[in-house]
Amino acid sequence: MKENFREIDPYQLNENVFKLIGNEWMLICAGNRDNYNMMTASWGGLGILWNKPVVFIFVRPQRFTYQFLEGSDFFSLNFFDKSFHSILTEMGTKSGREIDKMSVDNLSALETKNNNIYFKESRLVLECKKLYKDRIKPEGFIDSKIDSHYKHNDYHYVYFGLITSARMKE
Repeated sequence: MKENFREIDPYQLNENVFKLIGNEWMLICAGNRDNYNMMTASWGGLGILWNKPVVFIFVRPQRFTYQFLEGSDFFSLNFFDKSFHSILTEMGTKSGREIDKMSVDNLSALETKNNNIYFKESRLVLECKKLYKDRIKPEGFIDSKIDSHYKHNDYHYVYFGLITSARMKE
């Protein structure tokens, strides 16, 4: 693999998903070498669905990354070590409409065989093919307190993606 990555079987991942996503965060990236965007996320997960290894992510429609997810068949989830926390904070608080995220210092874009973007500095990368998308609907909330996350009725879209490749930094 390029840049000291080795391909691993997603079934061999040995990560605490709660820590990986909820505490360390992930960088969701979609697009191609010429035009891509990314955003930091701490909501999502990994598991088995339809007898396949999948991820699920949540993106609000007003996020700039949403249009890139809509225009792509693939997306990547990039996980970094703690030294990238400030960069992930910036990627989660600033929009690609405000700054050129393709020119962020300390992030070097690489391209997969599917023309998907991931980052050389990642310690773990999951490349995913979109399988399913739906909008969170308030009528589905069994716990009405969940709606407090949506003061502006900007309900997330949930994407399920098949993990097509997993790369671990050597």
